[in-house]
Amino acid sequence: MKEIEQIYFNDFGVAFHWKKEKKVLKNKVQLVFKETGFYLSKEELNFFADTIDATCCEVNANCDGCEFKRKCHKFLLKTPVQQIDLAVSVNELLQIKDLVEGTIFQIQLKDYLDEICQN
Repeated sequence: MKEIEQIYFNDFGVAFHWKKEKKVLKNKVQLVFKETGFYLSKEELNFFADTIDATCCEVNANCDGCEFKRKCHKFLLKTPVQQIDLAVSVNELLQIKDLVEGTIFQIQLKDYLDEICQN
């Protein structure tokens, strides 16, 4: 098995950087959840976060007058891969949102701390 450097995880998935020859490959992030893996750049990860936020807003707007109140079976979540959408429940959507936002936060925090330590 290849080595990894874990960035963030929750009960639903994990985000990490791959290591190659003991060097961390930070140009992309591997996200794994729901038997699915995405290997995304930081820009794609941020795009995914924006897409998730938009989907959450749609779900909240559409659920307000609905008798099922966020208990629908599935919603379509667009991904950074144009040809792929995911069918997810509201709970899964929220778990993916936490995974992506937590990953972005950890990356930004590490980048910030690395920058401060260089000064």
